[in-house]
Amino acid sequence: MFYKDKKVVVTGGSGFVGTNFLLELLERGADVTTHTHVRPMEIQDERIKLVKDIDLFKLDDCIKLLEGADYVIHCGGYITNPAQVRTNVQVLLHNINSTANVLEAAAKCELKGFLDINSSTGYPDRRYPITEDEYWDDEPHEAYFGYGWMRRYREKLMEFVSGFSDLKIALSRGTAMYGPYDNFNPKTCHVIPALINRVLSGEDPFVVWGTPDVVRDFLYVRDVIDGALLVLEKGESMRPYNLGAGTAVTVGDIVDAVLKATGKSPKVVYDETKPTTIPFRMVDTQRITHELGFKSKWTFEEGIQKTVNWYLENRNDSRRN
Repeated sequence: MFYKDKKVVVTGGSGFVGTNFLLELLERGADVTTHTHVRPMEIQDERIKLVKDIDLFKLDDCIKLLEGADYVIHCGGYITNPAQVRTNVQVLLHNINSTANVLEAAAKCELKGFLDINSSTGYPDRRYPITEDEYWDDEPHEAYFGYGWMRRYREKLMEFVSGFSDLKIALSRGTAMYGPYDNFNPKTCHVIPALINRVLSGEDPFVVWGTPDVVRDFLYVRDVIDGALLVLEKGESMRPYNLGAGTAVTVGDIVDAVLKATGKSPKVVYDETKPTTIPFRMVDTQRITHELGFKSKWTFEEGIQKTVNWYLENRNDSRRN
């Protein structure tokens, strides 16, 4: 067990991805540390070392958080909705500045490794599963222009730091993810939580923007965690690995899965006059499959059912509203 007794810091441990990393690392016997700043923790476990009031905008705070650790998993980030990604400059600055500070602190504290959970939004627009080597071939899709370039610049920051330190940079590029502890706030949530919210609120007819044949690649969050931890353990430093299910999922498939999982049956209407972002987005997963042996464990339908079940049990929590 690679992670048993390893000292691992998770930034953004109160968020969706960070919470799931904490749960998985605890299962693997790691010595886990995270922090709080604004958001309260989603989970309470005496095995988690909690450092309070850490601001990732401050290098000294990052050094305080990482001192004595073996690895850091960087999940800290600014939560916003897809529409705001087009115009919210603060999202870009927050993610760049916090990443730079965590990277520099990891190098100064002589950690063994830094795991980044990057995003497929940095990829150019293609109508086929895109490979890691095509990342820089063209501009990001116009819908994600600023956000995509921010994601790309993060990777350049990592390349810069790896050039003057012995820090291993484990680089994963994840597709859309979903699962327990996701953000279900209607003002900032993404497509799957939004659909679950609306179905459970009793909307009928159930109006979906765009056409049902828009294609995405969704990966259940615990599969994301497994794949990313594999990249940190076995991947080559600064070699990017796509994290995806490798299976096309249409908007129609998403709607059908959510209706089945919730047991609801409203009349579904696709409003094709409304805009959608990208008609096709998938990543090629051959590299992580062949080089590291990664294989997703949950089907899309199973993941949606687990997500709905979790939300039904936790929807009255104030953090879900």
